[in-house]
Amino acid sequence: MRIIVTIKQVPDPDIPPGHFKVDEAAKRVVPPSGVNPVMNGYDANALEAALKLKEQHGGEVVALSLGAAEARDTLKRALAMGASEAVLVSDPTFDQLDSFATARVLAAAIKKLGDYDLILSGRQASDTDAGQVHIGLAELLGLPLVSPIQAVEVADGGFRAQRIIEDGYQVVQVPKPCLLGVSSEIGEPRYPPLRGIMQAGRAQIPVWTAADLGLDAEGLKPRRELGRLYVETRETQVELIEADDPAEAGEKLALKLREAKLI
Repeated sequence: MRIIVTIKQVPDPDIPPGHFKVDEAAKRVVPPSGVNPVMNGYDANALEAALKLKEQHGGEVVALSLGAAEARDTLKRALAMGASEAVLVSDPTFDQLDSFATARVLAAAIKKLGDYDLILSGRQASDTDAGQVHIGLAELLGLPLVSPIQAVEVADGGFRAQRIIEDGYQVVQVPKPCLLGVSSEIGEPRYPPLRGIMQAGRAQIPVWTAADLGLDAEGLKPRRELGRLYVETRETQVELIEADDPAEAGEKLALKLREAKLI
């Protein structure tokens, strides 16, 4: 069994809010100084699910990431956790891709990887929370998609997944190959062992460019325009109600709320 796991490197979501900055003119998040980016949490859950399937049924797990050269660090963590191989897709042409263009690049890379039984992706990325790339990827590859899922197992020549719904979950039988969007309920990702870290540190990760994938800038133009990117600010106003006793204070508060059309 061959499983491909798409992995995104993101800014550490646990950084203090004061370290998070946005360049509003360039409409880009400014990487916080001295804070290393990390593997997207849901993608780490997807990788854990893939490794468990590999341990139960054999085969290999391929970690695939689209990003800058620094994304090698996240792929090396995937190798340290137990992935069989890793591939980085990186090119200046891929800067500032929207969700659809990202899906196009990943689809081209997966086609280059060859045959597979299953693709696992995180249900969304912690930096955008869009949750669109894996949906577009399934469409471009012509694969059945189930998302978000909290469990997966090999069954009846395909895969049986538990899809999360509002009041519980559905059990869905999916033929292979297919794509599953993984949620955190599937289980915490393992810590890489020291031996795995040392082996991953020596690993040579291949880098595929736009030319390697037969892609050009014209075909990757954004289909949506980012209007504004900014850090939300919240302001609060307080008005003290003065009264001689609680009854009078309550009456004045009720009048204020009525004036504001809140009651």
